[in-house]
Amino acid sequence: RTGPRILTFFLYLSDVEEGGGTRFNDLGNPPLTITPKRGRALLWPSVLNESPADWDARTMHEAMPVIRGTKFATNAWIYLRDYVTPTEEGC
Repeated sequence: RTGPRILTFFLYLSDVEEGGGTRFNDLGNPPLTITPKRGRALLWPSVLNESPADWDARTMHEAMPVIRGTKFATNAWIYLRDYVTPTEEGC
């Protein structure tokens, strides 16, 4: 009922001394890796622009290991339709 997740918002809450990046393996050669920096925000689509019901495989990503330091972050997922009501109804 909520439809697909269309956007991901990701916010770094801390600096990391080494490692801990977010890597998009299918974006760029070498893969696009975002370095953690306190206050840095990322926003990426999870679906194809021309077909919002279809997942965009290019945005598959991974959290790289933290080598030194500590990583704190938060994220929010934005869905195509209302997410709150179906969740409250137990769907």
